[in-house]
Amino acid sequence: MAVKIAVSIILLTILFSRIDTARLWQTARQASALWLIIALGIYFLNVLVSVWRWKVLLNAQQIDLPSRTLLGSFLVAQFFNNFLPSNIGGDVIRIRDTAKAAKSKTLATTIILIDRFIGLTSLVLVAASGATMVGGLAGHVPSPIWPTWLWAGFLAAMVVSAPAVLAPAGVGRLLQPLTVLHPEWVGDRIDNVTRALSRFRERPAAIFSCFGGAVVVQASIVVFYVAVALALHVRVTSWDLAVIVPLSLLVQMLPISVNGFGVREATFSLYFARIGLPLESGLLVSLVAAVVIMVFSVSGVAVWFARGHQ
Repeated sequence: MAVKIAVSIILLTILFSRIDTARLWQTARQASALWLIIALGIYFLNVLVSVWRWKVLLNAQQIDLPSRTLLGSFLVAQFFNNFLPSNIGGDVIRIRDTAKAAKSKTLATTIILIDRFIGLTSLVLVAASGATMVGGLAGHVPSPIWPTWLWAGFLAAMVVSAPAVLAPAGVGRLLQPLTVLHPEWVGDRIDNVTRALSRFRERPAAIFSCFGGAVVVQASIVVFYVAVALALHVRVTSWDLAVIVPLSLLVQMLPISVNGFGVREATFSLYFARIGLPLESGLLVSLVAAVVIMVFSVSGVAVWFARGHQ
């Protein structure tokens, strides 16, 4: 934790030392309230689609939970992700809230992991599409990220994940050496994972629907950042944001900072500088978007206390 805090503080200090702070705050004060409200609305739609994806995966495993319950759990998870010094706290909440209905913590965890992996794959797809479109814009500075790398990453993810759905038994055999640690306990969990993957293989529509929803989720996050950029009067193309937003989300997954602070801002600022935009524009878009998301995630507190938790 000390290292994470240090990384975030050092990166933010370096970034603020290289910009015109007065101009930064002046731009922030002139932000359009209407566009920020629109950004909040877009983010809420993003959450609704995310909850729908989760429900599709649960239904494929014959786990029936009301959408309202899942929405509440997701909002609480958002709060934990944004206000705890880790981005997996929300996953723990979602697993806990569905484990009883699933009658298995292993099954609930498997669903969350698959949801995460599908989201990660769609993230790379959106970034690859954005980089490809940027390369085709006349007079535009070429993207610092080569589309070929992103498309290769997307295809690699598809190749690696295909056997898990097409041959669940193979995954079970691959995990079998872990039974050395505790034959009975580990063996039961491997069986649960194998059964879960087998159900998904029998219901491919659920996987395809979830992937389509994931693409919508990642695209809507880009639109959310477009609204934030418009609120701040930052002239950056939607296709550039389609590249930098997914990349910043990928970087935030690295456990080297506190909730991505510093690392995310450095990613935005460096990319903006490479395409000819002021360093402070990238920093401001990143920080304001993070604040808007954190403000939205406070709604999870209300849900948490409405459940009767102390």
